[in-house]
Amino acid sequence: MRVLKQSLIALVFSCPAILMAQNIVKGSVTDQSTKTTLSGAEVTNITSGDSVVADDKGSFTIEANDGDIIVISYFGYDDQEYTYTGQNQIQFSLNKSSETNLDEVVVIGYGTAKKEDITGSVNQISEKDFNKGSITSAQELVTGKISGVVVTSAGGAPGDGQNIIIRGNSSLSLNSQPLYVVDGVPLAENNIGGSRNPLDFINPNDIEAMTILKDASATAIYGSRAANGVVMITTKKGKGRKFTYNYNATTSVYTPTKFVDMMNGDEFRQLVQQVGTADEIARLGNANTDWQREIYKKAVGFDHSFSAMGNIGGKMPSRFSLSNTDQNGILKGDNINRTTASMALSPSFLDDHLKFELNARGSYIENTFANRGAIGAALEYDPTQPIYSGANVFGGYHTWMDGAVKHNLAPSNPVALLNEQNDTSEVRRFVGNAKMDYKLHFLPSVTATVNVGYDISNANGRNIVSANMPSSSNTWDGSYYRYDNQNYNKLLDAYLTFSKDFGLHNLNVVAGYGYQYFNEFKHRYDSELFEQGNPEYEFIDRDHHTLLSYYGRFNYNFDNKYIVTGTLRADASSKFAEGNQWGYFPSVAVAWNMTNEDFLKGSTVVNDLKLRAGFGQVGNVNGLGTFKYMTRYDISQSTAYYQFGSQFYQTYRPATISPDLKWEIAETLNIGIDYALFKNRIYGSVDVYQKKTKDLIANVYVDPFTNFGNKIDKNIGDMENKGVEFSINADIVKTQDIDFRIGYNIALNDNKITNLSTDNRTGDIDGGTGNNIQIHREGHDPFSFFVYKQIYDANGKAIEGAYEDLNNDGIINDDDRYIHKDPFADVTMGFNTYFRYKNWDLSASARANIGNYAYNNVASAKGYSRKATGNGQNYLSNVHRDYYQTGFVNITETNLLSDHYIQDASFLRIDNITLGYNLDEPIKGMNVRLYGAVQNVAVFTNYDGIDPEIFRGIDNNFYPRPRTFVFGLNVKF
Repeated sequence: MRVLKQSLIALVFSCPAILMAQNIVKGSVTDQSTKTTLSGAEVTNITSGDSVVADDKGSFTIEANDGDIIVISYFGYDDQEYTYTGQNQIQFSLNKSSETNLDEVVVIGYGTAKKEDITGSVNQISEKDFNKGSITSAQELVTGKISGVVVTSAGGAPGDGQNIIIRGNSSLSLNSQPLYVVDGVPLAENNIGGSRNPLDFINPNDIEAMTILKDASATAIYGSRAANGVVMITTKKGKGRKFTYNYNATTSVYTPTKFVDMMNGDEFRQLVQQVGTADEIARLGNANTDWQREIYKKAVGFDHSFSAMGNIGGKMPSRFSLSNTDQNGILKGDNINRTTASMALSPSFLDDHLKFELNARGSYIENTFANRGAIGAALEYDPTQPIYSGANVFGGYHTWMDGAVKHNLAPSNPVALLNEQNDTSEVRRFVGNAKMDYKLHFLPSVTATVNVGYDISNANGRNIVSANMPSSSNTWDGSYYRYDNQNYNKLLDAYLTFSKDFGLHNLNVVAGYGYQYFNEFKHRYDSELFEQGNPEYEFIDRDHHTLLSYYGRFNYNFDNKYIVTGTLRADASSKFAEGNQWGYFPSVAVAWNMTNEDFLKGSTVVNDLKLRAGFGQVGNVNGLGTFKYMTRYDISQSTAYYQFGSQFYQTYRPATISPDLKWEIAETLNIGIDYALFKNRIYGSVDVYQKKTKDLIANVYVDPFTNFGNKIDKNIGDMENKGVEFSINADIVKTQDIDFRIGYNIALNDNKITNLSTDNRTGDIDGGTGNNIQIHREGHDPFSFFVYKQIYDANGKAIEGAYEDLNNDGIINDDDRYIHKDPFADVTMGFNTYFRYKNWDLSASARANIGNYAYNNVASAKGYSRKATGNGQNYLSNVHRDYYQTGFVNITETNLLSDHYIQDASFLRIDNITLGYNLDEPIKGMNVRLYGAVQNVAVFTNYDGIDPEIFRGIDNNFYPRPRTFVFGLNVKF
């Protein structure tokens, strides 16, 4: 009986605990119409306060009691509320919001808009569509993803800059890069010295979306800086009720894939024995040194990032992140070590009438720059010589000597160039902004916005060269060069937004004022100049300019069918003289949303069909120096001192002046169609455009005695780009277990200079002095190759010195050069695919360029036999294997400028293949993904050089892009 009583008492007291025991609930979240999984959906137990985020398959696990209220939220969809009644499995299907659509919300200048309301050519790529793998710079995320947007890396160095060209080259001498806007802050146009990339300060894992504004109707709101397009970067912000954490780690191995086709030791020995004198043959060594393999190596990189996202006190959505990237280059000694931190706070007050957005991100980057001179030296240095000769000078490195010093014309030992130089820098950068949106209580249709931004960076660097570095100076004892630079950029934007529905009419109007101030400071010190008594050993320079702006935009929408957008921006730049400072940049665009017409309503085939047309003007001032319109004085160079008696004095002389400089203006006409078919399973766009650039700025020769120099910057011509862009994306299969989608884009661009009063030579090359391989000429593409027409024998072998007399005057001279091809592709394509089966996923991306040509400057400057014997200068130098094709003996201007070296550089590049596996909650509340990737998988091309993808087409001492093997881990909890 006693035992029975004790058991009953225990049962009574244990009932509450049993009743309170929570059930483990598993489930998934999908789109109700397409059955697409909604990864990132937030599932919240309102009763307990617990919150989780659905994984990549839309799956989640949460604890709940009977009667608990569960709310499922996903941006762009209506919230769904559910009362839990004890199930172990729940599947939620959400309806897209009647007000907006996730895929339709697009960031534009000074606001956001639904895609259906956009009248310009705008492409937004979100995180789920970014390129995968070892991504160091933000530009790599969208390589090959958007039609008409060509991203080309400067080379294979870690963290190297990326050149983005949108819809073809549109300037001759100014910066052709787009304007970058990060969380509403336009960045400065110049990268600080000591830094590799203007976007190095952003960890790519912090980026939510990148929006590309292409045509003038989309970019005109940014006026004077938008001629090359605008890249808007939106970073991740806080969301959700409960904090979630994300850790991502990658280990990458970088391997060289190809070497320049130089002779090996045996081939070189044979050549010298054939063409050399007895003294030259006697200089041959016994080694077989592959100098390229001595300077390149496999390299390793590590990347770690951690982020926390949630809500502080339920009132402040927040996100914090910290990351470190430590990446070595395949060129020995090259390294970048980057640490970034970011904070994003989004508090709101007064029933969401007052909203703040606070963004702050800082970076600290330590760079070690390998001496890139070793790349060219490794190609030239005699492969029959050893690395070390045992000599008692210059650290024992083999060196071609001229008495007691290095031969002045001979190449330097490439290993010495890497080992005996220490070139380092530290770059610190902070970019932050505080944005306030206040929806007026007394007039809720009006929102007042103030955005204050600050971008400051400073760099300290030094280049220390040891006394062991081979030198032609008889007083050489090493050198020390240091510099420190500082840039800052202050922004103030204040604007009003009016948005209201009037029955079938919707009106959105933005009007604002902008002020941006740019300041730059440079200081450098050179010990070598100091020892020489040159007063230029220390240099200090300060520079600044200001941009003052007024802007406005209206968007009128009738019945969600007919849309009109108008924009006007007025910019005043201190870079121009009074009278030319102000530029006015208008645009107008219309769109017809046919989807909402009666003849398409209810269609089971066409879900979206919108016709767009727009015209506008934008400007370009990027890269133009300051105060060119003012009378200035430059200090004379050390070779231009003035003698008084036995002393030489440095003087000041007037600098060139360009008082009539004004804006480059680009006019764009764009007609486009956006489409979506078969329940949005197939979607994309088609655009046709014409972009005319007027008043091109170029550095041209002027008549003698008309200025204080022979070349000045001047508005001299016009240019035209016209093309077609097409993109298609297909969600082929969308189920709980299988997700298969593909994307393809293609762009055709034709670029011509339509008006140019005088030829403008450009494209410096190696070999000879002052030679240019490219030209700007009316009626032709910019940067076209300007060459002699090579004559070949019956066997197809180039005949040295034999070129066609194109003007039939009996003389081969500069008048016989002709324009032959250009470095920019006529057709660019991108392809990407993603496949998931249950926990496995596979993605791949590839690109192709057709019609781009390259000048093989390595072959032209190093492919002749007298190169082997140092042109009779008492040293030996390696020869490019192109010599076997030409048999050229001497380097001459005509040989260097032969069209034999202009080669078709069209290519197909497989950029990335990634394979991943998701572990199903190995630890409660944790999602884990393991993945491996290969980048720069393969390149298919007929180009003979080291890489066909070279910006502006001159292949000379290019830092090769490595193949990268990536192993990654992602943990969410």
